[in-house]
Amino acid sequence: MARMHSRKRGKSGSTKPIIKDKPVWVKYSKKEIEQIIVKLGKEGLTSAKIGLKLRDIYGIPDVKTITGKKITKILKENNLLPEIPFDLMDLMKKAVKIRKHLELNHKDLKNKRSLQLTEAKISRLSKYYKKTGKLSKGWKYNPEKAKLLVE
Repeated sequence: MARMHSRKRGKSGSTKPIIKDKPVWVKYSKKEIEQIIVKLGKEGLTSAKIGLKLRDIYGIPDVKTITGKKITKILKENNLLPEIPFDLMDLMKKAVKIRKHLELNHKDLKNKRSLQLTEAKISRLSKYYKKTGKLSKGWKYNPEKAKLLVE
């Protein structure tokens, strides 16, 4: 798959194994895993970081094969998902950092272009989330509000 904003080829990535059985070496039950996810969610970690901690610290390779649910679904059931989805918030943080950089470096044309591309991604992603109902229909990206949300 090609990269979004360049003429280069995309990065190749690994695929998950097809086996859908619970791994033998996992010593946690479904309820214990869900409790761990809720605990980490209350600490304010994103679903991606929760997955990394589960893999690295607890030795749980894939939550969905064991519990039958994704991490975000477990967080949603316990009302721990934020109002703005994690990936959209990360893009907004990136845009705020670029704007801060451009205040100091007005002639940095590469980062001006990077800001345009990042804000284009934000608008596309917000459009998708409005369609799926994860964001309210009246939500609109505003750089000043984003700066306040991020900080």
